[in-house]
Amino acid sequence: MIELSNVHKSFGSNEVLKGITASVEKSEVVCIIGPSGSGKSTILRCINGLESYDSGEILVEGAKVDNKAPSIVAIRTQVSMVFQRFNLFPHRTALENVVEGPIYVKKEPPAEALERGRALLAQVGLAEKADAHPGQLSGGQQQRVAIARALAMQPKAILFDEPTSALDPELVGEVLGVMRKLADDGMTMVVVTHEMGFARDVADRVLFIDGGVIVEQGAAKSVLNAPQHARTQDFLHRVLHPL
Repeated sequence: MIELSNVHKSFGSNEVLKGITASVEKSEVVCIIGPSGSGKSTILRCINGLESYDSGEILVEGAKVDNKAPSIVAIRTQVSMVFQRFNLFPHRTALENVVEGPIYVKKEPPAEALERGRALLAQVGLAEKADAHPGQLSGGQQQRVAIARALAMQPKAILFDEPTSALDPELVGEVLGVMRKLADDGMTMVVVTHEMGFARDVADRVLFIDGGVIVEQGAAKSVLNAPQHARTQDFLHRVLHPL
């Protein structure tokens, strides 16, 4: 469903992606792990055209991702993104945030979008918060609104960019619970995360990225329980056994 072939990306003289080749199948959950600055978030931003890439190719269901082409609008409606810091409109209610895309981008009838928006808020456990503004919600609630907003576009895949890293520890579980349910329902997901328990339990595959290259990839439990590469072993030891 998503295919990256020898993708390179630089910011000035800093080459962030150094030939990334990977694929994601329909209904697969792929977690991307690695140290900060390794290029994980850049991969997601290139997949849905928020960043251009310098060379190589990214395909979504066979369509090339080119953020300068008119086709990028269609790709972005198929591949939604959930950000680290929610990115909700502060002056709009939870429900208004959820239905903004369907009404203004997909031109859905407002009544239809609102009905589905309320159902999506109920799906993420926030039916009673439809009229609340983001400032009235906890971080975990805001992130669940952001997930409902992503689902409102009826995407074929969702990209999650460290969706729990801005949350207080006690709020992480409620967001991961929603993501686990999406995985159980067959949503195609690419998740940049430091939550190794989630990756081990929910992901089909894990990619370990360091220095802009894929160091190791494979079945989630294999990579996380018995990593083959010394760099992967060192990273996981530091993450799982911090000082």
